[in-house]
Amino acid sequence: MQADRDKTLRLLKTARGQIDGIMRMVEQDRYCIDISTQLMATESLLARVNADVLKAHIEHCVRTAAESGTPEEKEEKLEEIAHIIDKLNR
Repeated sequence: MQADRDKTLRLLKTARGQIDGIMRMVEQDRYCIDISTQLMATESLLARVNADVLKAHIEHCVRTAAESGTPEEKEEKLEEIAHIIDKLNR
C-alpha cells in the first residue's frame, strides 16, 4: 500500500494555506500567541502527513524488501527506518 496521494496532496495544500495565513499575520503584526497557535497547528498537520507517509513506506517498501528483497535491500530499508526515527527524536 502506498501513501494516499490525493489525501497527502490535500493536506499539504492545507498546510501551505496555513503558512500563507501565518505570513499575513506576521505582516499585520498580529498578536504573538495567535501566530504561535497557528504555527503549532501547522506543525501538527505536517507531523500527521509525515506519519502517514512513513506508515505507507513501512507497509509497502519495507515489507516488500523484507519478503522478497536481497539481504542488502533488507538491511538498507531497516537502516532507513532507524535513521528517520533518529531524526524524529531530535
